Amino acid sequence: MKRPDRSLVSTSLLRRLAFANIVANTAIVVTGGAVRLTASGLGCPTWPRCTDESYTATAEMGMHGAIEFGNRLLTFVLVLIAGATLLAALVHRPRRRGAVRLALAVVLGIVAQAVIGGITVRTQLHPSIVGIHFVVSMLLLLLAYALWRRVSEADDPRLAVVPPPLRSLAWVTLVASAAVIVVGVAVTGSGPHAGDADAVRNGLDPQTISQIHADLVFLLVGLTVGLWLALRAVKAPARTVRAALTLLLIELGQGVIGFVQYFTNLPALLVGLHMLGSCLVWLATLAVIWSTRSSSPVGPVTNPPVQPHPHAPTPA
Repeated sequence: MKRPDRSLVSTSLLRRLAFANIVANTAIVVTGGAVRLTASGLGCPTWPRCTDESYTATAEMGMHGAIEFGNRLLTFVLVLIAGATLLAALVHRPRRRGAVRLALAVVLGIVAQAVIGGITVRTQLHPSIVGIHFVVSMLLLLLAYALWRRVSEADDPRLAVVPPPLRSLAWVTLVASAAVIVVGVAVTGSGPHAGDADAVRNGLDPQTISQIHADLVFLLVGLTVGLWLALRAVKAPARTVRAALTLLLIELGQGVIGFVQYFTNLPALLVGLHMLGSCLVWLATLAVIWSTRSSSPVGPVTNPPVQPHPHAPTPA
């Protein structure tokens, strides 16, 4: 009998590397926000060099140059983590093709982000490019989260554990969450924190676009409350109910920060916390989607697998 190939990388190490991608991509959103909130967006006035003569910040550029250059250096940390994850996925046995594809997508996404960041600098922090930069970060978080879940689950077919209408409601909640993020980007583009004193704004009325953003937040919270109550009513698996409740609590915390920052003239610290909250809301929304279907975990099973919901037996 042929002995199975021994894996050079354990599943737990691959899982930890995948999770590190989530943490790193969240961290660079926050540090990127610090660049903008300290008006350091053009601390390095060109790209890929920091100045026309140097790839690094110089003492004459002061704190703004150090902050912007420091954020650029973090991109290399992301590339190292993503590259290590891709290599681990390639040598892991049995090789998980889905994990390899997702790991490669994360690497390519980070490279694309670096290019978009360069375009942002070269366009003097144009708000539309800055907005694209943030939205792509959310897409990278989606890829990183999918990768983490992929390496934690077996290749068995996924089965829905909630009735189809509730899975649809979960997806509608995801769309609402994405809409909140996109409109939030437009709010940022109309506000005072441009990243540089001379950067242009998008021309939208801050009060009007902020009201639209708030309306979408109320819609998202309402959908989440309805989803949580409905999951409890149908006695959905505890992990699914818990995921919806976690999302609701994060949304409420994010909403409090949003209202306080609006009525206190957008202090930089609260705006930074709000950016972190956007990442957490997005990740919690993804967790809800993943919790609505089941799959066997990789490695030894210490708990009974979640049984498909009787009203949703079809593969998901």
